[in-house]
Amino acid sequence: MGTNFTFQRPDGRSVPGYLAETRLSVGAPAVVVIQEWWGINAQIRAVADRLASAGYTALVPDLFRGKSTVEAAEAEHLMKGLDFADAASQDVRGAVQFLKARGAKVGVTGFCMGGALTLLAMCAAPEIDAGVVWYGYPPLQYVDASRIRAPVMLHWALQDTFFPISAVDALEAKLREAGVDFESHRYLAHHAFANEAAAGPGRIAATQYDPVWAQQAWDRTLRFFGRKLG
Repeated sequence: MGTNFTFQRPDGRSVPGYLAETRLSVGAPAVVVIQEWWGINAQIRAVADRLASAGYTALVPDLFRGKSTVEAAEAEHLMKGLDFADAASQDVRGAVQFLKARGAKVGVTGFCMGGALTLLAMCAAPEIDAGVVWYGYPPLQYVDASRIRAPVMLHWALQDTFFPISAVDALEAKLREAGVDFESHRYLAHHAFANEAAAGPGRIAATQYDPVWAQQAWDRTLRFFGRKLG
C-alpha cells in the first residue's frame, strides 16, 4: 500500500521513510509511526498500512537510514548508535511538520524504542496534536513533561521485563504533576504484545504477541486518534 518517500528535517537534511496514503489523502488526519529497534521491516510497514486503511496518512521515518535486522544483538547495536535527541527533534519533528503542512492534524505513535521516542518527540515538537505510546519509555530524567502540550495515550504490559511497571508509575506521576492530559492502560501481557512477529519459534525471550490485548489496545488507539485528530 505504501511507498518509499523522502522528507526534510527542520535543519534541511533529507530523511528517507515509508509513506502509506489513505484513499482520501487530501485533508486526512495523519500519524507519524516510529519503529522498534528492528528498523523499518514488514511489521512496522504493516502498522502504517493499517492506519492508512483506517483513514490516516501514515509516515514512518527511517531512523536507521536503511538498516534493519532480525537479530537482537544487531538491533541493540543499531539502537545504541542512534542519537535519540536528534531523532526526536529532527527526524520525527520533520515528519510531523511535513504532514502538518498538508493541512491536517498529526499524531505520533511508536512501539518499544519508538514508544520512548514518542515521549521525547512530544517534548520537542509542539506541532504534535496527540500521541500514543506502546510499551516504551526513555530514562525519565529526559522527559520534560512540562513541554508536552498534546494528549497522550499509553499502553503497558504488566509482565514487561524490559520496561518495568515500577518506572511506569514514576512516569505517570511525572505526567500528572505537569498537568498532561493522558490516559494509561495496562494489560496482563508481555513486552511487544501488539507485534505479530513476537510469536512462535525464534521469538525473542520475554516477548509475546497477544492478539486479544493487541486488538483491545488498537481499538482504544483508533478511538483516541479519532477523537483527537478528527
